[in-house]
Amino acid sequence: MKSFLEDLYYGKLYPGEQIVSNDPKYRALNREISEMMQMWRQKLSEEDFRQLEAMLDLQGESNSIHNMETFVQGFKLGASMMIEVWNGKE
Repeated sequence: MKSFLEDLYYGKLYPGEQIVSNDPKYRALNREISEMMQMWRQKLSEEDFRQLEAMLDLQGESNSIHNMETFVQGFKLGASMMIEVWNGKE
């Protein structure tokens, strides 16, 4: 059985890829996004739609960076709480 630390060392941990939302809103939102993308594909020229996709890709990258920073901040906060508990600070 591999340990968490081994997986961390070998870069086998991908928490973002393991998340599957159980929130019913998640699937509904993704369905709505797909429907809207199909609508815009029909309304826009091929070049305009390509530019829309490029902009949405940039937005996705921006969101990914923000999510990573949020994850790191949460991890640091959790570690700080553990240190405080272990040190017995009130």
